Amino acid sequence: MQNSNSQFSDLQKAKEAARKKALLQRRALTVQQRIERSLEIALYADQLSLPAAAKVAGFWPIRDEIDPRPLMSKLSERGAEICLPIVKGEELIFRKLGREDDLVPAGFGTYGPDERAIEVAPNVLLVPLAGFDRAGRRVGYGKGFYDRALMRLEKGGPVLAIGVGFACQELEQVPVEPHDRTLDIILTERGPLRTKTRKDIE
Repeated sequence: MQNSNSQFSDLQKAKEAARKKALLQRRALTVQQRIERSLEIALYADQLSLPAAAKVAGFWPIRDEIDPRPLMSKLSERGAEICLPIVKGEELIFRKLGREDDLVPAGFGTYGPDERAIEVAPNVLLVPLAGFDRAGRRVGYGKGFYDRALMRLEKGGPVLAIGVGFACQELEQVPVEPHDRTLDIILTERGPLRTKTRKDIE
């Protein structure tokens, strides 16, 4: 048991080190670079193979994250239904985003539609991240919200998980735990990287 606890502790330390390294690399970008690269990722919207009736969960950027809103706008123009996550206890729920919707605090500095908006089950998630590697392994912010959300949503059918971030957040290898969900695509200002073979969601 002691050895198992030691291995878990070592893994947690490795993940925290990876998180800190990636976030320092992201923080080094200037405001102008973050704006330009956030606009650049939207140019790749047509290269994402989405299901015919895509319900895309975006996210509201915090701190020095990439801003996915230009990408969300492009996907909406393609006919995707857009929603945003809301922190509810230890889980994420998703509410449909309309052009005239009022936005309210949604947890951890994010914003989302208020309780009048329709709750939906997205089949595409744009996933924020601290760092990633080319195998699609992601290190987040340590709360596990997206891992739990993906596990719950996939009980109802396939979900395409697209990690969205800056290219500078790439790490050589991200340490993972058994419950960590591998991303299907990584999208940065350099374009989409498909990380593993799987059928596109129908």
